[in-house]
Amino acid sequence: MLQRLISYLDSIVARDPSPRSRWEVLLYPGVLALGLHRVAHWLFEAELYFLARLVNSLSRFLTAIDIHPGAVIGRNFFIDHGFVVIGETAQIGDDVTMYQGSTLGGTNPTNGIGGKRHPTIGDNVIVSLGAAILGPITVGEGARIGANAVVTKDVPEGATMVGIPAKATLVEVKPETQNFVPYGTPCSDRFDPATQKLELMQCEIETMQKRIAQLMEERDAAATKQAATRKRGEKKSA
Repeated sequence: MLQRLISYLDSIVARDPSPRSRWEVLLYPGVLALGLHRVAHWLFEAELYFLARLVNSLSRFLTAIDIHPGAVIGRNFFIDHGFVVIGETAQIGDDVTMYQGSTLGGTNPTNGIGGKRHPTIGDNVIVSLGAAILGPITVGEGARIGANAVVTKDVPEGATMVGIPAKATLVEVKPETQNFVPYGTPCSDRFDPATQKLELMQCEIETMQKRIAQLMEERDAAATKQAATRKRGEKKSA
């Protein structure tokens, strides 16, 4: 148990450069909210719904983070700052990071049956500040949801989603973009949440320009090869 706690705290330190020690991380509202959720979820599965809600209400009062007791959360889940809402049927994988103001919300089923109403989040997903993921959709492993994005459809693995409604943006795959990136933004080393959309658009334009240049080089190389083949054919026929 102690080793699991240490591993969890270390996973947060790896994603947040501000803490000077593990003890400091223990004071994070996201850590407290997750700990209380584990208790609430155990009570919920034991069908002690009132007690589960009581623990949930205490957690929300102390941390400003609202995680429904029914939500299923994997290992090393990190809520940076707070003001996060996670619905009842949400399922969250391992090493997921959510920033302040983000929501895993549900849809209102037209058939009157509750069922699965909230998202399923894969491993290593980053949900940036103010983002909303709505409905029983799936966010693939390693995906990044940009600031204030509204996601209502399934997200492929490794995709970066921006906008309302959210759409995938082209991001060049480099070693630094395969690891954890604060706020899920791989376009620059310095990130300002207020300008994330502009940074992502600039990154997309640069990536498209590089891709166009690459395709033109491939076209020119193919044309040169074709011309050389034609010349050899003409020499043989002569």
